[in-house]
Amino acid sequence: MNKLFYGDNLTIMRMLPADSVDLIYLDPPFNSNRSYNLLYKNTTGLPIPEQIEAFCDTWELDYEKSEMAYDIPNIMQKYGIKNDVVQFWYYLILALKSTNPKLLAYLVYMTIRLIEMHRILKSTGSIYLHCDPTASHYLKIVMDSIFGHENFRNEIAWCYKSRPQSKRYFGKKHDTILFYSKTENYYFNWQSAARPLSETTIKKYRLSDTDGRKYRLEGRGITGSPIRSAKDVDPRWEETNPLLVVRDYLDEKIGVALEDWWQIDIINQSSKERLGYPTQKPLALLEIIVKASSRESDVVLDPFCGCGTTIEAAIKNHRQWIGCDIAIHSIKLIQDTRIQKYGFNEDVEYTIEGIPQSTEQAQYLFEQDPFQFQYWAVEKTGGFCSNRKTADKGIDGRIYFETDKTLCSMVLSVKGGNIKPGDIRDLRGVLERENGTELAGFICLKNPTKAMIQEADAAGYYEYHGVKYPRIQILTIEDIFNNKKWYCPSVVKQVRKDKGQTFLAL
Repeated sequence: MNKLFYGDNLTIMRMLPADSVDLIYLDPPFNSNRSYNLLYKNTTGLPIPEQIEAFCDTWELDYEKSEMAYDIPNIMQKYGIKNDVVQFWYYLILALKSTNPKLLAYLVYMTIRLIEMHRILKSTGSIYLHCDPTASHYLKIVMDSIFGHENFRNEIAWCYKSRPQSKRYFGKKHDTILFYSKTENYYFNWQSAARPLSETTIKKYRLSDTDGRKYRLEGRGITGSPIRSAKDVDPRWEETNPLLVVRDYLDEKIGVALEDWWQIDIINQSSKERLGYPTQKPLALLEIIVKASSRESDVVLDPFCGCGTTIEAAIKNHRQWIGCDIAIHSIKLIQDTRIQKYGFNEDVEYTIEGIPQSTEQAQYLFEQDPFQFQYWAVEKTGGFCSNRKTADKGIDGRIYFETDKTLCSMVLSVKGGNIKPGDIRDLRGVLERENGTELAGFICLKNPTKAMIQEADAAGYYEYHGVKYPRIQILTIEDIFNNKKWYCPSVVKQVRKDKGQTFLAL
């Protein structure tokens, strides 16, 4: 069951059977421009200019999302959500479309996915949605609509230390985690996540029996004060109430039940846990959730698994797990750090799905999800992906390389369907239009025609330090699997703090 999926979690969850997951934890992106660039830098050692938007969490209410927004009430009715809730959503969509379209785009993105999470969650299961205060109140409306008001359990505040961000408001030092169950009959084991007894409480267990077990007496002292030793017990009271003077053993104490605020330090620069992932969460945080809301061998799902903290918490506590992420760098990061740490072998203890290993599998990915095919092809050739808005201008990705004076780029265009000479001419137009762009790469599933190769040749060469590089280059998917690469000047390398370089075999 242990699986890592590369791809859009919506597509993946639609393939999962109903009532198949015991626990879901998700830390979805919001409109915070959490930069995929930073992930790319920290996992490959290749720096990307901060001013360039790559695969960032930006939300635009484009035509596709706008149409999807108006379809959400129909989707809700299909899944049996009450009519009054459906009507509320209809008016909420109308209000947000004019007042906050980016928020509406985000809520559309989340709602359709949370509906699928409700479908695949078992009746005894729970879901924890991690968010920040800028969106938590809107997401709670979404959760109430899908999981029901009656199944809301907690709004957990994860508190942490941080520097004050402004003198115009109070320091922001907590995230919100919304805890819902699917039904009233949900699994919850507070003891497994109990807080240890304090040193003050432990010191109260001063007595020892003949076996050396620490205990304290519970009952009424001679002076009415708490019992500290056997001589404190009022013998007259003990004679009349013998059962009320009892031994309370330390080794039988489970701990103290957690409140709805958890004080756990964030992953700072010096932490041994730190993997360089921009929104990494502490392992201790995820262990509380995994222990409290799942049993051993239960299935834990993280649809936005990022650097894999949930995966490690599941492995460490003997749960089965499913992780999804749209970035191939995240999948490789989890495999090379979290999973290998526990000695798991691929195709034995876990599998990775969604990353094509052949031309046929690449063709299948294109047919199932053209955008994911573009992301994969760009990353497979060493580039980083552009967002969809940029991709619409003919740029699906970029590779950066250093020259004597500046940082230049090679733009990438990906075509999975039919190709023609006009595609190369269009790419040449992009090359001429984009400042700081000296080279262009065309990735295709099908073999290029002779006319396409001639169009590429007609673009000429870019010369640097006496070496000529074809300005437009073509790689087929078959070429990529045969380890053919772009011909361009050396890509910039970033010296990491550990004095090493990290390059992932994609």
